[in-house]
Amino acid sequence: MDSETHELLSRVDLAAKNGRAADELIADYMPFIKAETAKFLHRPPEQSDDELSIAMFAFYEAIRSYSRLRGSFLRFAAMQIRSRLIDNYRRESRGRGHISLNACDDDSQTEPLEMLADSHDAFAEAQLREATKQEIAELAAQMEQFGVSFSDIAENSPKQQRTLEQCGRAVRYARSNKELLDEFLRTKKVPMAALAKGAQVERKTLERHRRYLVAVLLICTNGYEIMRGHIMQVLKGGESR
Repeated sequence: MDSETHELLSRVDLAAKNGRAADELIADYMPFIKAETAKFLHRPPEQSDDELSIAMFAFYEAIRSYSRLRGSFLRFAAMQIRSRLIDNYRRESRGRGHISLNACDDDSQTEPLEMLADSHDAFAEAQLREATKQEIAELAAQMEQFGVSFSDIAENSPKQQRTLEQCGRAVRYARSNKELLDEFLRTKKVPMAALAKGAQVERKTLERHRRYLVAVLLICTNGYEIMRGHIMQVLKGGESR
């Protein structure tokens, strides 16, 4: 670890516990925050843009939730910013679908609602596809460190509803016990005994789906907001956070 990276991680550790230190870190990394916002907007953000405020708050969230076991802080923060901006854009796009555009007296100046909605949807979907592609690439690289590939997961995924529910209980227990997730990242091993006992599920069931659990636990620990939303809906009937 170079001295610059070490200094940043030390500042992140302090900022997670000290509001003034967090404010100073955000101020110093405003060029980074603006750059990530510009990637989303496809233009430099202005001070009045809501997206810039959202990105700043997402950076603060990254400070509060970051662990050194999660790898690069700036990569983690970039994923948080991208995910929050996409969530906001999708909410706004849904809201715009209920706005009447017929208030203008000059018909030649009126853009049809359907065309505007399609434009917003296309932009949101393109942003979502790009963000998801980046998350998948990040996850694939991290899974490789654990000796797991996407093909392993496909072969190892629970096929029965009962088994899926048991894996879901184990994952939810891990999410509520940060020390287990930290142990998982540190040792690169799924803490089977602790999960089975804490979630009250059969260890042999978890053992059969170890590679699947590796991927799901990684998704739950490293800022993969988009993928986590999908996987938690599968594991627990609609929970996404």
